[in-house]
Amino acid sequence: MERVDTIVVGAGVAGLAAARVLAGAGRRVAVLEARDRVGGRVWTVRDGDEATDLGASWIHGVAGSPVAAAAEALGMRTVEFTVGGYQPDSRPIAYYGPDAARLTDAEARRFADDIHAVDATLGPVIARSPSHASYRDVTEEALGAQGWDAQRIERVREYLQHRSEEQYGVAIEDLAAHGLDDDAIDGDEVVFPDGYDALPRALASGLDIRLSTPVSHLRWSPAGVEATTSAGVLSAAHAIVTLPVGVLRSGDVVIEPPLPEPVAGALSRLEMNAFEKVFLRFDTRFWDEDVYAIRQQGPAGAWWHSWYDLTALHGTPTLLTFAAGPAARAVRAWSDRRIADAVLAPLRRLYGERVPGPRRVHVTRWQDDPFARGSYAYMTRGSTTADHDDLATPVGGVLHLAGEATWTDDPATVTAALCSGHRAACRVLGTALPIRRVWRDAPAAP
Repeated sequence: MERVDTIVVGAGVAGLAAARVLAGAGRRVAVLEARDRVGGRVWTVRDGDEATDLGASWIHGVAGSPVAAAAEALGMRTVEFTVGGYQPDSRPIAYYGPDAARLTDAEARRFADDIHAVDATLGPVIARSPSHASYRDVTEEALGAQGWDAQRIERVREYLQHRSEEQYGVAIEDLAAHGLDDDAIDGDEVVFPDGYDALPRALASGLDIRLSTPVSHLRWSPAGVEATTSAGVLSAAHAIVTLPVGVLRSGDVVIEPPLPEPVAGALSRLEMNAFEKVFLRFDTRFWDEDVYAIRQQGPAGAWWHSWYDLTALHGTPTLLTFAAGPAARAVRAWSDRRIADAVLAPLRRLYGERVPGPRRVHVTRWQDDPFARGSYAYMTRGSTTADHDDLATPVGGVLHLAGEATWTDDPATVTAALCSGHRAACRVLGTALPIRRVWRDAPAAP
C-alpha cells in the first residue's frame, strides 16, 4: 500500500489550493481526480480563439478578492463585466414588458425603484423569519407590506422568483429564507476572455495529480485515512476531501465511519442545484445597442427571461442565458437544438424575424455530470448560514472537507473554493499561512 502525508480528493480549485500549500510546506501530497482533467467545475472549451467557460465564469467583486489577486499574479487577462448579482439596474438593461414592448427609461427606473423598496423591507423580514421559512415566504411578506396594486406586485414577484433561480438555481419556495444573504458584490466583476481554466492549470503545475482515478471508499480513524481508488489503495495521516455536495450525498464515495455531527447535519441541509448555461453565438447582432442585458417580464419570461451580451469578450455576437431551477430540470433531457429553439422563441417575440439561427450553441449538463451532480450547492429550508462552515469541521483530526459549499462568506464561488482549500491545508499543518502561498510559486498563464 502506497503512503503519502496527505491525500487530496479532487483537483478542482479547492483541492489544488490545498495541495499547493501543503506541497510548499514540504508535505508529500497525492491529488486523486476522477476526471481526465484538472479544474473540476472550472471548465473551459475552445473553438479557435474563442474560449467558453462552461463552469465558473466570473470573479464576483474584485475588491479584496484572493482569486483576483491570484489572476493578476498569474497574468490572466480579464474583461470588466459587472453583473452585480441578479440586480435590476447595476448596468444598462433593456427591459421588455409583458406586451413585448420595451419599457421607457422612466418605466424601467420605476420598476427598479420598486425592487429596491422591497429589498429595503426584506432585510428585517429575513432577520426575524423562522428557521423553516423559504425565500418565497419572506419575499411575499415584504411584498405585502408595500400596499401596491396587483399588477405592480406581480412584476416584482416574478423578478424575485427569477433572482432565486438565477442566483442559486432553485425554485424560490425551496430556497432557505437566508439563502441569498451573501448576495453582495464588492468592486467590479470580471470575466476571462482567454478562459478561467488558466487558474487551475497554473495551480496544478508540479503537483502529483492522478487523473482518471476515482475514489470509491474513504476509511478514517485517529491513525489516519485510507482511500480506495480505481488504481489501488493509498494511506495518509490526513485527507482533504473537496467533493461537491451532490457527490457527497450520492453515496458514490463511501465514507467509513459515516460523517459525524455537525458535518452530517450540515450536509443534509445543503443540496446541489439545477443550473445550466446556454451560449448562443451569431453571425450578426440583432439586439439592442449599449446594453449588457435583455430582460423580459410577464408569463412569456417564466423560463427564458434574461440574456447577457458577451460580445465584448471575443468580438463575436454572443448571448448567454440560463436554464435555472425548474426550467433546468424540465429541459434536462432536451437536445441542444431543442433548447436553442426554445430560447430563440421569446427573442423573436421581442425582435421579430430578424433573429437568425445561431451559428454555434453550447449547453452545459452539470446535472448529468457524475462528478458534480449540479453546478453548486444551495441552502434548503431549515438550513442556516452556519451550515457552510459546519460542513468543514475537522473529523477525527484527520479528515477535512473543503470546496465552495464549505465557506460561509461567499459560497458557490471560486473564491469560496480557493479559500476553503487554503483553510483546510492550514489546519493540516497546524499553522496559519498567508493565502498568497496558494499561487506564490505557480507559473504565469500562457
